[in-house]
This record gives sequence, structure tokens and C-alpha cells, in this order.
Amino acid sequence: MPVHDWYLPHVLAVLWFILCWAGYTRYALHKGKTTPCLASVLHLYREDWMRRMLLRENRIADANVVGNLERNASFFASSTLIILAGILTVLGASDRATSLLADLPFVQEASRGLSEFKLLCLGLVFVYAFFTFSWCMRQYNFAAVLVGSAPMISERQVNEQERKAFGLRAARVISMAANQFNQGLRAYYFGMATLAWFINPWFFMLVTAGVVWVLYRREFHSRVLEVMVYTQTVVAEPSKDALD
Repeated sequence: MPVHDWYLPHVLAVLWFILCWAGYTRYALHKGKTTPCLASVLHLYREDWMRRMLLRENRIADANVVGNLERNASFFASSTLIILAGILTVLGASDRATSLLADLPFVQEASRGLSEFKLLCLGLVFVYAFFTFSWCMRQYNFAAVLVGSAPMISERQVNEQERKAFGLRAARVISMAANQFNQGLRAYYFGMATLAWFINPWFFMLVTAGVVWVLYRREFHSRVLEVMVYTQTVVAEPSKDALD
């Protein structure tokens, strides 16, 4: 078999992977502006959160919530470094890793150079995830500063318009941090799909498409989204006098 025929499926798989990841990211960004999704609905909840925070004198609970969100991003950033260390370790022993994979069923035989290229691509995915989570952590730090600088109720020199503008600005910063966290989680999803590449490039393409489907269902059609957008309307029962 000619060399270009051997590598063509892998080239197609990489292009399909990039198209799915970048395409879905762009699609979700634009569709979320006109259709309820987890990101857009949670942003509305964050606006409500900031409005209610401005009505409280004690903001300790609000600061704790921002701190917990930052710790979640910190956990994933640390985990990403551990994953990268593991990838570098495998890359240093690529011969042994290739021989171990060759013994597994349904695994397509690959050269050492191709196996190292796959590991490098997998490493790039998690490098992107690390930078995304680290930027998310910084943005939550900015949000913590905003919570600390929020005007108090007793500050009469701050008018209602300024309070409203501050609440919208703080909610926007928290949503930007949450979006970065979401991007990092997507990198994990697509990183898991990259593992299928070590089995077969066609299987890799199938799993990548499956990841897009899972992300779409969870962000736009999940049950938790239905619960968050659902508002029960309380219908008052007619009084006895009204019936008379």
C-alpha cells in the first residue's frame, strides 16, 4: 500500500476532529444567543444572584460561592498537569507503548512516528485545557474582587442605576469565567475522543461525532436545562364569594 494511502485516513480524522471541535464551539456560541441553553440560562441566574447580593449587608456566602467555583477550576488545572506528565512519560517510552497497543484487539498497527504524533496531538489538547482552566481561575479571582468591592446598602451616594450596572458587570465577569471552564471541560471530552485514535482513525471520527452529540444534548436539551427554564405558574383558586 502506498504511503499516502496509509496516512490519508489519519489526515482525514485530524481534519474531522478540528472541524467538529471548532465548528461546535462556534455553533453553540451563536445558537446560545437565540435559544435557551445552559450558558445563557445560567447567566440570567447570575444576574439575579448579583442583584440579590447588592441587597445584603453580609456577602460572606457570596464570596464562598465564588471561591468554590475557583477551586473547581483549580482542581481541573492541577489534574491537567498530571495528565500532561503522563503523556510525556508515555512519549518517552513510545516503543513500549506501541508494542502494548499492538497486542490489543481491533487496534490498527501504527509506526513509532505516527504513535508519537498521536501522543503530541493528545498533549496539545490538554495543554489547551490547562491554559483555559488557568485563565478561568484568574477570572474568578477578578469576580472575587468585584464581590468585595460591591457597594453596600448603606452607601446612599450610589444610586440605583450604578448598582444595576455593577450587578450586570459582575454577572458578566462570572459568566466569562464559567464559559472558560466550559471550554476546558469540552477539551476533556475531545481529549477522551482522541484516545480512540490509537485504535483506528475511523473509530476516532465516529467517537468525535458522538462527543459533539453528547455536548449538544447536554447543553441544549438536557433535563436540568428544562428544570431551570421551567417556571410553575400558580393559579389562584376562585374564592367562594366569587363563585356565588
